[in-house]
Amino acid sequence: MSRSQARRGPAGLPAWDRCAVMGVVNVTPDSFSDGGQWFDPELAVKRGLDLVAQGADLVDVGGESTRPGAARVDAAEELRRVVPVVRELAAAGVLVSVDTMRATVAEQALAAGARLVNDVSGGQADPGMIPVVAAAGAPFVVMHWRGQSIDMNNRAVYADVLAEVLAELRTGLDRAVAGGVDPERIVIDPGLGFAKDADHDLTLLAHLAELHALGRPLLVAASRKRFLGRVLAAGAATPPPARERDAATAAVTAIAAREGAWAVRVHEVHASADAVRVARAIETAAAPGGPAA
Repeated sequence: MSRSQARRGPAGLPAWDRCAVMGVVNVTPDSFSDGGQWFDPELAVKRGLDLVAQGADLVDVGGESTRPGAARVDAAEELRRVVPVVRELAAAGVLVSVDTMRATVAEQALAAGARLVNDVSGGQADPGMIPVVAAAGAPFVVMHWRGQSIDMNNRAVYADVLAEVLAELRTGLDRAVAGGVDPERIVIDPGLGFAKDADHDLTLLAHLAELHALGRPLLVAASRKRFLGRVLAAGAATPPPARERDAATAAVTAIAAREGAWAVRVHEVHASADAVRVARAIETAAAPGGPAA
């Protein structure tokens, strides 16, 4: 599969000629990355609009932290956090993704104008999710997931992380299709940081091309994650805090874009928006008939 074929996005969303940039809006008080900075709905909407102004192609709105060790919030609270923000951003013309593991939240967010459901469990956490997505005909992100955040670190055990993630993603893809989701509307995500240690994450990033064997668009969500902190610490006892990992995130963005990822999910957009455009320009220059031909 060529990079251009791999980058072709899911049916139901716009087509970009480069890797897309998904900006993150966490409407939570306890995100590992921004610590409740956008918990107020008005601030969350403003943040989403700012991300678009910085170059985000779509905005992912989530109301439940999935950081390692996080406890779940109840459905009513997640709905209260998410739906008003989705509605306001969609009304402003923003292409909105909803980041949720709950079918009720996905259903109401879609009704409020969301265009994509990004479920980190790939439909495993809530048996109602796949039927809701199938009935709505919505694009759907199937991420590699081995269990809830509260104990996912205990599940980071692999004999061959690439082979096992590929096999488990294929199972998730098949599960969604069997439940009625159009395969042309499915995106896959290797789940960096979810039931994986730093070496697992780096191995998956080193082998992004192999993930294209699943034949679906690829979302890479490395932004500010623990493995980047470990790399930047270079053996020091304390990794830099999440907000000091944006340059490292942009480096992963450039690599993912060159490897044909459909989109990257990032907290700070500007550098990654520049990175995907540079990657596309280099890809164009390398093609037969490119600028130097």
